[in-house]
Amino acid sequence: MSSLEHLFSPITIRNVTLPNRAVMPPMGTNLAVDSMVTEASLAYIRRQASGGAGLIIMEITAVHPSGCLGGGHLGAFDDRFIPGLRKMAEAIHEGGGKASMQLHHAGRENLELLKKGKAVGPSAVPSLVYGMAPKEMSREMIHEIVEAFGKAAARAKKAGFDAVEVHGAHGYLLTQFLSGLSNHREDEYGGPFSNRARFVLEVLESVRSSVGEDFPVGLRLSAEESIKNGYTVEDMKTILPDLVRAGADIIHASIGTHGSPGGITSASPEYEAGFNAWRARALKEVVDVPVIAVGRFTDPALADQVIARGDADLVAFGRQQLADPDFLIKAREGRMQDIRKCIACNQGCIERLMLEPEKSVRCAINPETGQELLYPRKPAGTSRNVWIVGAGPAGLTAAYEAKRLGHDVSLFEKEERPGGNLFYASRAPFKEVYWEWMLWLISQVEKAGVRIQTQTTVTDRMLEEGNPEVVILATGGEKIVPPIPGLALPFVCDAWQILDERVEPKENAVVVGGGLIGMEAADYMADKGSKVTLVELLENSPVQKFTSHGYMLHRRLRDHQCRLLFGTELTSIQKNAVTVTRQGREEILPNVEQVVLAVGMKPRHDLKETLKRKAISHFVVGDAAGVRRIIEATEEGARAAWDL
Repeated sequence: MSSLEHLFSPITIRNVTLPNRAVMPPMGTNLAVDSMVTEASLAYIRRQASGGAGLIIMEITAVHPSGCLGGGHLGAFDDRFIPGLRKMAEAIHEGGGKASMQLHHAGRENLELLKKGKAVGPSAVPSLVYGMAPKEMSREMIHEIVEAFGKAAARAKKAGFDAVEVHGAHGYLLTQFLSGLSNHREDEYGGPFSNRARFVLEVLESVRSSVGEDFPVGLRLSAEESIKNGYTVEDMKTILPDLVRAGADIIHASIGTHGSPGGITSASPEYEAGFNAWRARALKEVVDVPVIAVGRFTDPALADQVIARGDADLVAFGRQQLADPDFLIKAREGRMQDIRKCIACNQGCIERLMLEPEKSVRCAINPETGQELLYPRKPAGTSRNVWIVGAGPAGLTAAYEAKRLGHDVSLFEKEERPGGNLFYASRAPFKEVYWEWMLWLISQVEKAGVRIQTQTTVTDRMLEEGNPEVVILATGGEKIVPPIPGLALPFVCDAWQILDERVEPKENAVVVGGGLIGMEAADYMADKGSKVTLVELLENSPVQKFTSHGYMLHRRLRDHQCRLLFGTELTSIQKNAVTVTRQGREEILPNVEQVVLAVGMKPRHDLKETLKRKAISHFVVGDAAGVRRIIEATEEGARAAWDL
């Protein structure tokens, strides 16, 4: 058994006692319909709460139609929402924790309303994210929104919540008032930082007046903007005592805005676990209320240390909750090795909602999250003999899920180790956490009793002799080799050979392909001292800078003085040189000691036709179906197992 006495100690705030110091912070799900609670919403929050976090802060809940991010996000701006919200509070209470509702207004960070000319903000200053300006709020509108926060808080209390949290972070409306970058007002709500805090103070006063003295009120703040000319932690410390006097009982010390470079609000693996805890401690220096630390926490032991040191009173586990809702239970039982730790990939929880707003929340390494209504919990009615070919993320996930559901599972991998191409992805700087997850998944599959046969290529004869009832084909992808003259020269290799150290990076190298494989290979090589020129046919980088990892990757390549040639085609390779075509003109790059191919991958077609010909029931999943990301691989692998 694990003690973790600080993390698992209770804490009382106003009239509410939390059973422990673990907090699930609010995270958008897009599971609502017309801003109403759905069965999917309830199933999701019930599963998250079942892990035993002391405080569950529900996802952003709009206090006013002008601040609602869309029908997929919950609302509390009318009494009609109360019955559904009551069910959310009850679902949280089933897990033994306390329920808090986060009160939210998007302000100018609202794409749909910006397009319609209906978004509002403190000033008509364009959003750093969307590049469009909102309408400046009149005093009357300010007073209306302040009142709306209070009314929404009253609805939360009526719905049975134990607390509310005012969202004053991440570049939304309250942050927009605090920031001199977005607030150019010349009245009492603008000017010096203390004046810019007036709106937040009035919101807190409105909320406190609506809920009474015994009801805890939290305030989530970006302790600093983390953007050029933005406010700092020291600035925040000057107004924090006033915010507490206005009604804040808990300070939730987050960081950054959605316009901050590097995606720091949803930090990538480049940021170490607990990187933001010092800001929580800085805020604790000036107020005498509990402070919540947040920032890539995955390890309960680290959270316990943060609380023991006095850096914070509580610790928020956001993406970690999505990766493993049971991580606190496992920690209590001393099963730390069984915790599925978040890899900070952001594919299902952040990027999915940003890039695919019509879809709901997922977790790239936990296919249950966001699919709680689909997730089968009982064994299958009939146990089947299942072969899974390929032990990458898709195959391993399929194997674990199929075995969990009671099937007889055999897993075959042609390479000497399971893990597939994720091994190579994990070799790039700061990507070690990906392989740690893969080792965890392999261990879970082995513990479940799945037979893993490595260095085994499944053949027609094996299929005939083994006679599987179902085959899940997860053979992954194969490298694309472009038809470039000179490929046979001895100084040409591919990114995979570089990343697994079969080939040593040379001092002057050309990487062919600017997708994630090429960019990360270049990053790996530059980290080892290579001078890299990267050649990519597309006019712009396929690796988006607005993602946290993408931004950090581009920055490291820039810092290493890598030359990135987009809109450029490699046309031939010669001894110690390559020829490229840029804007219709040929150019020779001299003194090249190494050419590294990283053009990408295509689905592997091994066995597909054989399975069809033999009429063997089968599924094709992951990169074998189409080369994509971890999230598609794990979801398809899981669903194949669920559909057996």
